[in-house]
Amino acid sequence: MKQVVQNYKSGELALLDVPEPMCKPGGVLVRTLYSLISTGTEMMKVGEASMSLIGKAKARPDQVAKVVQSVSTQGLAATYRKVAGKLDSWTPLGYSTCGVVEEVGEGVRDVKVGDLVACAGNEHALHAELNWVPVNLYSPLPAGLDASHAAFGTVGAIAMQGVRRGEPQLGDVALVVGLGLIGQLVVQLLVAAGVKVLGVDPDPSRCALAEKLGASVCSAPSSGVVDAAVADITGGHGVDQVYLAAGGSSNEPVELAARLSRDRGTVVDIGKTRLDLPWNAYYEKELDVRFSRSYGPGRYDPSYELEGRDYPIGYVRWTERRNLECFLDLAARGRVDVEPLVSHVADFDDAVETYRGLESGDLKAVAVLFRYPQRPDGAPAPVAAVAPATTRPVTPLPQQRRPAVPLGRPLRIGFVGAGNYATSMLLPHLAERPDAELARVVTTSALSAANARRKFGFAESSTDLGDVLDDPSIDAVFVVTRHSSHAALTRRALLAGKAVFVEKPLALDEAGLRSVLDAVAESGNDRLQVGFNRRFAPLLVESSRRLGRRVGPATVRYLVNAGRLDAQSWYLRSATEGSRFAGEGGHFIDTVSWLLGADPVSVYAAATPSQEDLHAVLTYPDGSTAVITYATSGAARFPKETIEVLADGSVLRFDDFARAGVHGPRRWTSSRIPHGRDKGQAAQVAAFVAAARTGGPFPTSVASLAATTRATLAVDASLASGATVRLDAAVGAPS
Repeated sequence: MKQVVQNYKSGELALLDVPEPMCKPGGVLVRTLYSLISTGTEMMKVGEASMSLIGKAKARPDQVAKVVQSVSTQGLAATYRKVAGKLDSWTPLGYSTCGVVEEVGEGVRDVKVGDLVACAGNEHALHAELNWVPVNLYSPLPAGLDASHAAFGTVGAIAMQGVRRGEPQLGDVALVVGLGLIGQLVVQLLVAAGVKVLGVDPDPSRCALAEKLGASVCSAPSSGVVDAAVADITGGHGVDQVYLAAGGSSNEPVELAARLSRDRGTVVDIGKTRLDLPWNAYYEKELDVRFSRSYGPGRYDPSYELEGRDYPIGYVRWTERRNLECFLDLAARGRVDVEPLVSHVADFDDAVETYRGLESGDLKAVAVLFRYPQRPDGAPAPVAAVAPATTRPVTPLPQQRRPAVPLGRPLRIGFVGAGNYATSMLLPHLAERPDAELARVVTTSALSAANARRKFGFAESSTDLGDVLDDPSIDAVFVVTRHSSHAALTRRALLAGKAVFVEKPLALDEAGLRSVLDAVAESGNDRLQVGFNRRFAPLLVESSRRLGRRVGPATVRYLVNAGRLDAQSWYLRSATEGSRFAGEGGHFIDTVSWLLGADPVSVYAAATPSQEDLHAVLTYPDGSTAVITYATSGAARFPKETIEVLADGSVLRFDDFARAGVHGPRRWTSSRIPHGRDKGQAAQVAAFVAAARTGGPFPTSVASLAATTRATLAVDASLASGATVRLDAAVGAPS
């Protein structure tokens, strides 16, 4: 299928051929009829992409701060790979569409194949021929509403949420600053609510359009016309609300808002404008400044948007979806008229030229629609419904290992997932290996698959897992997806006879781990490696060698200064992705077990009341003990990982993959590595490829991988029970 994309590094726009998205449970697959260009939000993004790197940095200082922090904790090389990979990627455009339902996912009951729906979301309502849209981000069209008008649904919901934040009442007087697409919709919604509306915009044609759509008086901000109208209509008191629907770097909108507001009036920011509030003016009138967050309650909440968990109407009257439904209803009844806003309708094949015209100013428009080609005559009809998430059955192999790859042929690899970690820490090392061939990449997002194929040279890209598992020519599968999917995907890949590399964690619960171990037993395929890369880190390997062979038990202290995550990080979705330690803690337990040459036999954990900081105490068969402190409350610039091993009169000190030393009879200090921290990803990839190609043993036994996984799960079990968990018993059973 075709999709509009932009390279954020170069600014290049393209109409790209990408794999079609799969229809997943909890949503529908929609074939687009019309999509709307948001001439404000989208053109701002397009403009940023055309800037120099310095210009991009000035435009997004928040991202610059994240890069600086990443350098201090991950090193310059790793940060550079991550940032360069993000910049040099195709990114999607669009967030407001209308189309016809082509497939219905499991659990969806409110629409059927062939229904028309309006769709929302900058990840789900893209300028693309097909989109998968979760249940709370679409709405069926009311009778009589034209599909081209329904494509305004998302921007209409944005305008509606802004109006709701102002809490207008019958007879109020409101001022709308900025009469672009959102501003024009705000004007109409306010008029429909019985509010007298005035507008401000430097463009006379937009002022005339707003007056045609119901505004009383509109003019340029410097003309004085609106000032006089406000004084006349309000008796000199000022307007009840000001809606800022403007963009740009001028502070004039907020200064105008202060001048024309009444005492204790309300100022609502809907657009993205400069907000240097003049203190005296806002203080003297005690103005109430409010922000409107996109489409309404539910926005940026993964449980609402992705998992389909609606908010009870008794507690949240107007959610994202209910705002969308309300706007569509108003448009269908003629209370809002979007037809006068349509400046241009372009065929989707002309998308790139249309954007260029908007960017250059040759095409002046309030709203532009893309019209998509209809399904050609004779094409297969849409299918009725999609079955559950598992796609194709996999037949287990006989009880024997798959033979080694024929001599001289590279290992053919299928990749499942292509997120930040995969593209910055794994794929760069695989792409440069002559003994590995990147055969196919599969992702849930069509664009991420296309990006991975372009950057790393995959022969094929897809959104269908069966394209990897059912291909007998693929020797090995990398599973680099979100935590909750690891166990199920690993099991399927093992049963399909593939060598499997899965990022940590292997499983989030005992049932998931047992399903993987059962797959090994059923298929006889034990060619499994988990992405515990630290045991492969060159400096740590050298440090362990310098410490030498132990005689007596050791004491290990491992401090992990994990830091706080962004509130939107999927790592924090504990209900589906497990606790943060369950997702990451296996790294540190595996490292300790590798240093001690054994698997733990018991785990005890204690934590702060919020459980954001915890201590895990592990014991080992020879009497060795280890304390892993996993904390989020430390300083961001302090090193992330510090290890101390005390044994036989010696101390090994390891500082965040940058420096190490051994103190005792044998003294040794490494040279400092300030910018090139190597956490072992390249070496672990090399070890996996070598084992999978030759049929030799994998770096870590399945038994040890299972022991590390059980120890990681035991930390949460011990926190819940307050007791020590013995690992020779079921996880969760206190001793």
